[in-house]
Amino acid sequence: METSELLKKVRKIEIKTRGLSRNIFAGQYHSAFKGRGMAFSEVREYQFGDDIRDIDWNVTARYNRPYVKIFEEERELTVMLMIDVSGSKDFGSARVMKKEIMTEVAATLAFSAIQNNDKIGVIFFSDRIEKFIPPQKGKKHILYIIRELLDFEPQNKQTDISQALKYLTNAIKKRCTTFLISDFIDHKSYKDALTIANRKHDVVAIQVYDHRETELPAIGLMKIKDAESGAERWIDSSSAHVRKAYHDWWTKRQSEMADAFKKSRVDSVSIQTEDDYVRALISLFDQRNYVNK
Repeated sequence: METSELLKKVRKIEIKTRGLSRNIFAGQYHSAFKGRGMAFSEVREYQFGDDIRDIDWNVTARYNRPYVKIFEEERELTVMLMIDVSGSKDFGSARVMKKEIMTEVAATLAFSAIQNNDKIGVIFFSDRIEKFIPPQKGKKHILYIIRELLDFEPQNKQTDISQALKYLTNAIKKRCTTFLISDFIDHKSYKDALTIANRKHDVVAIQVYDHRETELPAIGLMKIKDAESGAERWIDSSSAHVRKAYHDWWTKRQSEMADAFKKSRVDSVSIQTEDDYVRALISLFDQRNYVNK
Protein backbone atom coordinates (compact mmCIF):
# COMPACT_ATOMS: atom_id res chain seq x y z
CA MET A 1 0.00 0.00 0.00
CA GLU A 2 1.30 3.46 -0.92
CA THR A 3 2.44 5.53 2.06
CA SER A 4 0.03 8.41 1.34
CA GLU A 5 -2.92 6.02 0.94
CA LEU A 6 -1.95 4.19 4.12
CA LEU A 7 -1.74 7.42 6.12
CA LYS A 8 -5.20 8.44 4.91
CA LYS A 9 -6.63 5.09 6.02
CA VAL A 10 -4.85 5.33 9.37
CA ARG A 11 -6.31 8.80 9.90
CA LYS A 12 -9.81 7.62 8.92
CA ILE A 13 -9.66 4.68 11.33
CA GLU A 14 -8.24 6.91 14.07
CA ILE A 15 -11.05 9.48 13.79
CA LYS A 16 -13.80 6.85 13.78
CA THR A 17 -12.52 4.49 16.49
CA ARG A 18 -11.15 7.14 18.82
CA GLY A 19 -14.54 8.87 18.71
CA LEU A 20 -16.31 5.61 19.52
CA SER A 21 -14.06 4.81 22.45
CA ARG A 22 -14.36 8.35 23.81
CA ASN A 23 -18.06 9.05 23.30
CA ILE A 24 -19.76 5.65 23.43
CA PHE A 25 -17.53 3.44 25.55
CA ALA A 26 -16.43 6.11 28.02
CA GLY A 27 -16.54 4.47 31.44
CA GLN A 28 -17.91 1.16 30.18
CA TYR A 29 -14.49 -0.21 29.25
CA HIS A 30 -13.00 0.67 32.64
CA SER A 31 -15.90 -0.71 34.65
CA ALA A 32 -15.95 -3.90 32.55
CA PHE A 33 -12.28 -4.70 33.02
CA LYS A 34 -11.26 -3.00 36.27
CA GLY A 35 -10.39 -5.20 39.19
CA ARG A 36 -9.42 -8.17 37.05
CA GLY A 37 -5.79 -7.42 37.87
CA MET A 38 -5.05 -7.41 41.61
CA ALA A 39 -1.71 -6.40 43.12
CA PHE A 40 -0.38 -7.39 46.56
CA SER A 41 -0.46 -4.40 48.93
CA GLU A 42 0.31 -5.47 52.51
CA VAL A 43 -0.46 -7.95 55.28
CA ARG A 44 -2.53 -7.42 58.42
CA GLU A 45 -3.83 -9.56 61.24
CA TYR A 46 -6.70 -11.87 60.44
CA GLN A 47 -10.16 -10.49 61.25
CA PHE A 48 -13.43 -12.35 61.56
CA GLY A 49 -14.96 -12.73 58.10
CA ASP A 50 -11.67 -12.67 56.16
CA ASP A 51 -11.27 -15.27 53.43
CA ILE A 52 -8.99 -18.01 54.77
CA ARG A 53 -7.57 -18.39 51.25
CA ASP A 54 -5.85 -15.01 51.76
CA ILE A 55 -3.88 -16.18 54.80
CA ASP A 56 -0.14 -15.58 54.45
CA TRP A 57 1.20 -18.76 56.04
CA ASN A 58 4.82 -17.57 56.15
CA VAL A 59 3.96 -14.45 58.17
CA THR A 60 1.46 -16.42 60.26
CA ALA A 61 4.16 -18.92 61.23
CA ARG A 62 6.63 -16.15 62.02
CA TYR A 63 4.33 -14.29 64.45
CA ASN A 64 2.38 -17.31 65.66
CA ARG A 65 -0.98 -15.70 64.86
CA PRO A 66 -2.90 -15.50 61.56
CA TYR A 67 -2.18 -12.77 59.00
CA VAL A 68 -3.88 -12.22 55.66
CA LYS A 69 -2.67 -10.68 52.42
CA ILE A 70 -4.36 -7.46 51.29
CA PHE A 71 -4.77 -6.86 47.57
CA GLU A 72 -5.61 -3.68 45.70
CA GLU A 73 -7.05 -3.20 42.25
CA GLU A 74 -4.35 -2.48 39.70
CA ARG A 75 -5.25 0.88 38.18
CA GLU A 76 -3.01 0.31 35.19
CA LEU A 77 -3.82 -2.76 33.12
CA THR A 78 -1.89 -4.39 30.33
CA VAL A 79 -4.07 -5.13 27.31
CA MET A 80 -3.06 -7.53 24.55
CA LEU A 81 -4.76 -7.77 21.17
CA MET A 82 -4.38 -11.19 19.54
CA ILE A 83 -5.19 -10.70 15.86
CA ASP A 84 -5.81 -13.61 13.48
CA VAL A 85 -4.10 -12.71 10.19
CA SER A 86 -4.63 -16.06 8.43
CA GLY A 87 -5.97 -16.27 4.88
CA SER A 88 -9.64 -16.60 5.87
CA LYS A 89 -9.72 -12.99 7.13
CA ASP A 90 -9.75 -11.78 3.50
CA PHE A 91 -13.38 -12.68 2.89
CA GLY A 92 -16.57 -10.69 2.81
CA SER A 93 -19.77 -11.06 0.81
CA ALA A 94 -21.22 -7.68 1.83
CA ARG A 95 -19.68 -4.21 1.77
CA VAL A 96 -16.75 -5.08 4.04
CA MET A 97 -14.34 -7.95 4.61
CA LYS A 98 -13.72 -9.63 7.93
CA LYS A 99 -10.28 -8.02 8.05
CA GLU A 100 -11.78 -4.51 8.02
CA ILE A 101 -14.16 -5.25 10.92
CA MET A 102 -11.36 -6.89 12.89
CA THR A 103 -9.19 -3.79 12.33
CA GLU A 104 -11.88 -1.37 13.51
CA VAL A 105 -12.74 -3.49 16.56
CA ALA A 106 -9.06 -3.76 17.50
CA ALA A 107 -8.47 -0.02 17.02
CA THR A 108 -11.54 0.85 19.12
CA LEU A 109 -10.31 -1.36 21.95
CA ALA A 110 -6.82 0.13 21.65
CA PHE A 111 -8.10 3.69 22.03
CA SER A 112 -10.31 2.59 24.95
CA ALA A 113 -7.20 1.14 26.60
CA ILE A 114 -5.05 4.27 26.32
CA GLN A 115 -7.91 6.48 27.53
CA ASN A 116 -7.88 4.25 30.62
CA ASN A 117 -4.10 4.77 30.86
CA ASP A 118 -3.47 1.09 30.05
CA LYS A 119 -0.60 -0.36 28.09
CA ILE A 120 -1.51 -2.01 24.80
CA GLY A 121 0.33 -4.67 22.80
CA VAL A 122 -0.42 -6.90 19.81
CA ILE A 123 0.24 -10.46 18.71
CA PHE A 124 -0.39 -11.12 15.01
CA PHE A 125 -0.74 -14.85 14.37
CA SER A 126 -1.51 -17.36 11.62
CA ASP A 127 -0.26 -20.91 12.24
CA ARG A 128 2.82 -19.18 13.65
CA ILE A 129 3.53 -15.97 15.52
CA GLU A 130 3.80 -13.44 12.71
CA LYS A 131 4.65 -10.38 14.80
CA PHE A 132 4.77 -9.32 18.44
CA ILE A 133 4.38 -5.67 19.44
CA PRO A 134 5.26 -5.26 23.15
CA PRO A 135 2.76 -3.34 25.33
CA GLN A 136 3.31 0.42 25.53
CA LYS A 137 1.31 3.59 26.13
CA GLY A 138 0.64 6.66 24.03
CA LYS A 139 -1.03 7.85 20.85
CA LYS A 140 2.10 7.33 18.75
CA HIS A 141 2.12 3.68 19.75
CA ILE A 142 -1.59 3.32 18.90
CA LEU A 143 -1.09 4.83 15.44
CA TYR A 144 1.76 2.38 14.84
CA ILE A 145 -0.56 -0.48 15.79
CA ILE A 146 -3.26 0.80 13.41
CA ARG A 147 -0.73 1.02 10.56
CA GLU A 148 0.22 -2.58 11.19
CA LEU A 149 -3.43 -3.65 11.36
CA LEU A 150 -4.03 -2.10 7.95
CA ASP A 151 -0.84 -3.03 6.13
CA PHE A 152 0.62 -6.15 7.75
CA GLU A 153 1.23 -9.05 5.37
CA PRO A 154 1.61 -12.45 7.06
CA GLN A 155 4.05 -15.07 5.81
CA ASN A 156 1.64 -17.97 6.36
CA LYS A 157 -2.08 -18.32 5.66
CA GLN A 158 -3.21 -21.16 7.94
CA THR A 159 -4.43 -20.93 11.56
CA ASP A 160 -3.19 -22.28 14.87
CA ILE A 161 -4.99 -20.57 17.74
CA SER A 162 -3.55 -23.00 20.29
CA GLN A 163 0.03 -22.07 19.43
CA ALA A 164 -0.79 -18.36 19.63
CA LEU A 165 -2.32 -18.81 23.09
CA LYS A 166 0.71 -20.77 24.30
CA TYR A 167 2.92 -17.91 23.12
CA LEU A 168 0.77 -15.41 25.05
CA THR A 169 1.00 -17.53 28.21
CA ASN A 170 4.80 -17.72 27.99
CA ALA A 171 5.60 -14.24 26.66
CA ILE A 172 3.43 -12.06 28.93
CA LYS A 173 4.48 -12.65 32.52
CA LYS A 174 2.16 -10.17 34.24
CA ARG A 175 -1.58 -10.82 34.22
CA CYS A 176 -3.26 -8.95 31.37
CA THR A 177 -6.60 -8.55 29.62
CA THR A 178 -6.43 -10.23 26.22
CA PHE A 179 -8.83 -9.77 23.32
CA LEU A 180 -8.59 -12.75 20.96
CA ILE A 181 -10.00 -11.50 17.63
CA SER A 182 -10.50 -14.23 15.02
CA ASP A 183 -13.04 -16.04 12.88
CA PHE A 184 -12.02 -19.17 14.84
CA ILE A 185 -11.77 -21.29 11.70
CA ASP A 186 -9.21 -23.75 13.01
CA HIS A 187 -9.20 -27.48 12.32
CA LYS A 188 -7.35 -28.19 15.56
CA SER A 189 -8.71 -27.94 19.10
CA TYR A 190 -7.67 -24.89 21.11
CA LYS A 191 -9.78 -25.52 24.23
CA ASP A 192 -6.92 -26.70 26.47
CA ALA A 193 -4.63 -23.82 25.49
CA LEU A 194 -7.52 -21.38 25.99
CA THR A 195 -8.22 -22.77 29.47
CA ILE A 196 -4.56 -22.44 30.51
CA ALA A 197 -4.27 -18.92 29.06
CA ASN A 198 -7.44 -17.77 30.83
CA ARG A 199 -6.19 -19.05 34.18
CA LYS A 200 -3.17 -16.77 33.92
CA HIS A 201 -4.78 -13.89 32.03
CA ASP A 202 -8.27 -12.50 31.42
CA VAL A 203 -9.10 -13.69 27.90
CA VAL A 204 -12.05 -12.34 25.91
CA ALA A 205 -12.94 -13.96 22.57
CA ILE A 206 -14.34 -11.89 19.69
CA GLN A 207 -15.48 -13.87 16.66
CA VAL A 208 -15.83 -12.02 13.35
CA TYR A 209 -17.64 -13.91 10.59
CA ASP A 210 -19.54 -13.32 7.34
CA HIS A 211 -23.14 -14.34 6.70
CA ARG A 212 -22.14 -16.20 3.54
CA GLU A 213 -19.99 -18.51 5.67
CA THR A 214 -23.10 -19.81 7.44
CA GLU A 215 -24.85 -21.25 4.37
CA LEU A 216 -24.38 -21.86 0.65
CA PRO A 217 -26.48 -20.04 -1.97
CA ALA A 218 -28.39 -22.24 -4.40
CA ILE A 219 -26.64 -21.08 -7.60
CA GLY A 220 -25.64 -24.39 -9.19
CA LEU A 221 -22.08 -25.45 -9.93
CA MET A 222 -19.50 -23.28 -8.19
CA LYS A 223 -15.80 -23.47 -7.52
CA ILE A 224 -14.80 -22.94 -3.91
CA LYS A 225 -11.33 -22.33 -2.58
CA ASP A 226 -9.90 -22.77 0.89
CA ALA A 227 -8.24 -19.41 1.57
CA GLU A 228 -5.77 -20.99 3.98
CA SER A 229 -4.71 -24.21 2.23
CA GLY A 230 -5.34 -23.05 -1.36
CA ALA A 231 -7.28 -26.25 -2.15
CA GLU A 232 -10.02 -25.87 -4.78
CA ARG A 233 -13.03 -28.01 -5.66
CA TRP A 234 -16.28 -27.85 -7.58
CA ILE A 235 -19.57 -28.33 -5.76
CA ASP A 236 -23.22 -28.38 -6.84
CA SER A 237 -24.83 -25.80 -4.59
CA SER A 238 -28.24 -26.46 -6.15
CA SER A 239 -28.25 -29.77 -4.25
CA ALA A 240 -30.22 -29.55 -1.03
CA HIS A 241 -28.04 -32.32 0.37
CA VAL A 242 -24.85 -30.33 -0.26
CA ARG A 243 -26.30 -27.17 1.27
CA LYS A 244 -27.51 -29.08 4.32
CA ALA A 245 -24.13 -30.76 4.78
CA TYR A 246 -22.44 -27.37 4.69
CA HIS A 247 -24.94 -25.83 7.11
CA ASP A 248 -24.51 -28.79 9.48
CA TRP A 249 -20.72 -28.31 9.36
CA TRP A 250 -21.09 -24.63 10.26
CA THR A 251 -23.54 -25.34 13.09
CA LYS A 252 -21.27 -28.02 14.53
CA ARG A 253 -18.24 -25.74 14.35
CA GLN A 254 -20.08 -22.92 16.12
CA SER A 255 -21.28 -25.32 18.79
CA GLU A 256 -17.74 -26.60 19.38
CA MET A 257 -16.45 -23.03 19.60
CA ALA A 258 -19.13 -22.03 22.11
CA ASP A 259 -18.41 -25.15 24.15
CA ALA A 260 -14.70 -24.30 24.24
CA PHE A 261 -15.47 -20.78 25.49
CA LYS A 262 -17.88 -22.07 28.14
CA LYS A 263 -15.57 -24.75 29.50
CA SER A 264 -12.62 -22.32 29.49
CA ARG A 265 -14.75 -19.68 31.28
CA VAL A 266 -13.96 -17.18 28.53
CA ASP A 267 -16.36 -14.29 27.82
CA SER A 268 -17.18 -14.02 24.13
CA VAL A 269 -19.16 -12.19 21.48
CA SER A 270 -19.79 -12.94 17.79
CA ILE A 271 -19.89 -10.14 15.22
CA GLN A 272 -21.21 -10.55 11.69
CA THR A 273 -19.63 -8.30 9.07
CA GLU A 274 -23.04 -6.78 8.27
CA ASP A 275 -23.81 -6.12 11.94
CA ASP A 276 -23.10 -3.03 14.02
CA TYR A 277 -19.99 -4.02 15.94
CA VAL A 278 -20.56 -1.11 18.33
CA ARG A 279 -23.69 -2.79 19.68
CA ALA A 280 -21.81 -6.06 20.00
CA LEU A 281 -19.02 -4.46 22.04
CA ILE A 282 -21.54 -2.63 24.25
CA SER A 283 -23.27 -5.96 24.85
CA LEU A 284 -19.93 -7.51 25.80
CA PHE A 285 -19.10 -4.68 28.20
CA ASP A 286 -22.58 -4.83 29.75
CA GLN A 287 -22.25 -8.60 30.19
CA ARG A 288 -18.98 -8.19 32.07
CA ASN A 289 -20.29 -5.27 34.13
CA TYR A 290 -23.20 -7.46 35.24
CA VAL A 291 -20.82 -10.25 36.28
CA ASN A 292 -18.56 -7.80 38.11
CA LYS A 293 -21.42 -6.46 40.28
